[in-house]
Amino acid sequence: MNIKRETQSHKYFYFEADIPVMDAATREQFKWKFYKLAIILNGVVLMAALGVVVFFKAPRTLNIPLAALFFVLAAGLFLYFRRKYRLTKEWLDAQS
Repeated sequence: MNIKRETQSHKYFYFEADIPVMDAATREQFKWKFYKLAIILNGVVLMAALGVVVFFKAPRTLNIPLAALFFVLAAGLFLYFRRKYRLTKEWLDAQS
């Protein structure tokens, strides 16, 4: 099997395929958008987990208000994540 290196596409082992590839600047921009979304999603998971922990471990007078606060923060952060995810997905679709 004689395949030239310069005609290989890096994507999914398709050789000589007509697959659009991002330029370096666009790839860097996408990397930072993805990184930001990953951090926000980790924040959602962390806030929800803290809400559960606070509900069971906080003193009786504070457990429900603090847990509710963490769940509301998680929900708000999730809505922000979902909006940014959709915008990033539209941006990525426009790049291809």
